[in-house]
Amino acid sequence: MQLLLPAASSSPFFPPRVVLKGPCRIRIHGKAGAGAGAGAGGAGATGPRGNLRLGGFAGWWRPQQHQQAPSPATTTQQPDNVSSAKVFQTTRVQTETETAKWPGKPQDLDDYQVIPEVVHTQADETELQPLIDQVRAMLRSMNDGDISISAYDTAWVALVPKLDGGGFQPQFPATVRWIVDHQLPDGSWGDSALFSAYDRMINTLACVVALTKWSLEPEKCKAGLSFLHENMWRLAEEEQESMPIGFEIAFPSLIQTARNLGIDFPYDHPALQSIYSNREIKLKRISKDMMHRVPTSILHSLEGMPDLDWARLLNLQSSDGSFLYSPSSTAYALMQTGDKKCFEYIDRIVKKFDGGVPNVYPVDLFEHIWVVDRLERLGISRYFQREIKQCMDYVNRHWTEDGICWARNSTVKDVDDTAMTFRLLRLHGYNVSPSVFKNFEKDGEFFCFVGQSTQAVTGMYNLNRASQIAFQGEDVLHRARIFSYEFLRQREAQGMLRDKWIIAKDLAGEVQYTLDFPWYASLPRVEARTYLDQYGGKDDVWIGKTLYRMPLVNNDTYLDLAIMDFNRCQALHQLESNELQMWYIENCLDTFGVQPQDVLRAYFLAASCIYEPSRAAERLAWARTLMIANAISTHLNDISADKKRLECFVHCLYEESDVSWLKRNPNDAILERALRRFINLLAQEALPIHEGQRFIQSLLSLAWTEWMLQKANKEENKYHKSSGIEPQYMVHDRQTYLLLVQVIEICAGRIGEAVSVINNKDSDWFIQLTCNTCDGLNHKVLLSQDAEKNEATINCIDKEIELNMQELAQSLLLRSDEKTTNKKTKQTLWNVLRSSYYASHCPQHIIDTHVSKVIFEPV
Repeated sequence: MQLLLPAASSSPFFPPRVVLKGPCRIRIHGKAGAGAGAGAGGAGATGPRGNLRLGGFAGWWRPQQHQQAPSPATTTQQPDNVSSAKVFQTTRVQTETETAKWPGKPQDLDDYQVIPEVVHTQADETELQPLIDQVRAMLRSMNDGDISISAYDTAWVALVPKLDGGGFQPQFPATVRWIVDHQLPDGSWGDSALFSAYDRMINTLACVVALTKWSLEPEKCKAGLSFLHENMWRLAEEEQESMPIGFEIAFPSLIQTARNLGIDFPYDHPALQSIYSNREIKLKRISKDMMHRVPTSILHSLEGMPDLDWARLLNLQSSDGSFLYSPSSTAYALMQTGDKKCFEYIDRIVKKFDGGVPNVYPVDLFEHIWVVDRLERLGISRYFQREIKQCMDYVNRHWTEDGICWARNSTVKDVDDTAMTFRLLRLHGYNVSPSVFKNFEKDGEFFCFVGQSTQAVTGMYNLNRASQIAFQGEDVLHRARIFSYEFLRQREAQGMLRDKWIIAKDLAGEVQYTLDFPWYASLPRVEARTYLDQYGGKDDVWIGKTLYRMPLVNNDTYLDLAIMDFNRCQALHQLESNELQMWYIENCLDTFGVQPQDVLRAYFLAASCIYEPSRAAERLAWARTLMIANAISTHLNDISADKKRLECFVHCLYEESDVSWLKRNPNDAILERALRRFINLLAQEALPIHEGQRFIQSLLSLAWTEWMLQKANKEENKYHKSSGIEPQYMVHDRQTYLLLVQVIEICAGRIGEAVSVINNKDSDWFIQLTCNTCDGLNHKVLLSQDAEKNEATINCIDKEIELNMQELAQSLLLRSDEKTTNKKTKQTLWNVLRSSYYASHCPQHIIDTHVSKVIFEPV
């Protein structure tokens, strides 16, 4: 086929790539706004035409006059019983009824227009580097876990007397010194930054007991007792969810120890009565035979248990000498048995932590897993790929068919750590079996620990996240997803999304986002922007036997880096969106029904999936292709009755094409010129290849000609036969989907892969399945115009889409079929498909809210 190769002189006027210096205003209803800037540290990027630096960027935006939509993660209450179809629903129909389920009024995208002040500067991406280096050093320091000290556990270790009988003195005097040195000004012990009555009471009483036993520091004991007397009432006011692990067992036992030492404690205080009674209830539920026969979570709290058979319990000791990695439980066992392995465990951690001991140790698997999760959700994992690979390799080495716990080699497993690990291992390409979750299923329900008394929100939350990464035929994940979804929706409806294991900034928002935007519908930049508002940094606190902190999991360094990185990327994205608006105006695309809001939405889809500064060419190519394809689709439909004119237009890129028809049809001329200029621009901005720009122009011309031929022949599109309503343009049909993939691959310099997509679209299994899925999404959007009438058909399509996505995910993640598509091309196919899935899943006002947050609202 002879293709016309546009001359360089036909290139459109294109404003030079520029950067911002000083204020950057967003035009709001014709007025330039001003205000505090975001990302004042600047932002850098390598653009498609060279190096850029965004110096001193500041962006302004104004909330709408109408009521803003709340966080996209927020939804209204759901019914207690949710059907499987609802859990796996792929499309949110934008009817009045459905819109009511997604709160908030539509975001008016007309309010936002970037107007930069132009100045050229040199590229400088060094501002992030100190934070990147700091985080990298933190990741490389990971070992058995960085964790805060527990006064309660330290006090139990301090209670251990000399094992050699050498007088009335502590075996570990360093623990006593730690207690003496760490009393808070109000006389208590515990977390100094967050007050929890449970935490302060159990820590303070334990430290008073330890000091009293060794007849030390009477003034400190007096201050501690004064605090206990004055604040005991607070226990009755505390929320049940924030009660530390084993508190109802351990605290009464500690009170009895205080009574034996003659300590002046309010033993009969009204706030204690429910704790005493709950202890008796819990003790009756515990099977003494089982806890002595098989490892259970009770091993973590032996210091609170009466009538123990130590000869049998020592058979359940962990390989490191501890009892389920609990210093207090192990210290109690050491006092009762004098066991050498118990001593070695305690002695080792006392020396490691300079006298104080944590509430649990080691926490190596917990730390490795949650660090990776935080980095990925914050959108900064790309800086630490080597360190993340090392983390995942480490966790994979300790993965078992029974699951895992917070520490390696644990004989007790939990669904929280298991689910998080399963999810991350699968996403990183490791082959893990979902059969592991059968260990946490009984009588149609899933649990975290055997014999648990209450269900943890985070356990079910992470189980739901894991269940979303399902492959075909994995029934246990299907059951887990339904169970966890129903549990979490019910808790959400009751306003009970607090957790017994963590006090987080916005756990409710995290849960709601996951339920509203499951994996297929969660675009990377939307997730990052949402999580930046939810991640509490160093203020997030974990609940064990006492409150504790994990500095490598929750810290402000990650947050600072993520905010700076997001705002720098956002500054570039704002420039690019403004550039697109100018391009849109210059090419008169409004003549063909393309609106300014469509420009923003198209760019948002591209930037939400391909957001890295170095990939600007791919991102802009995606957005421009979507815009001009939308214009051409509309135009082809308008001129479809004129067969001669239609034929001329779709063959306009042929070298031998007669151009006389353009003089008679001004709109044809406008659009034909825009397409030629666009192809020339893409060839200029694509990564250089050996064959040169003319070869790229030929490939692009071929791709666009084939696309127009297919779009012009509506008889081939079975979905257009049954409806005259065009689906929203962000849900691509298969032709537009393949065109987008080809253009992105060409701009990325993967010419061979782009050619492969063209040549193998009818034979490559992965490409065929992605196209079929696009057709399904497209068809569903059409049917959703009358959702009630088409409900049965829509449900069938939902099931088919879900199965297709599972099969595609398996191929993508396990890399099982790469004959014609390499890893990066598969990722492009997947990204563009997910953007369609997202667009079909969300009502327009939710999409526009995301546009606002991702492109315009600085963190």
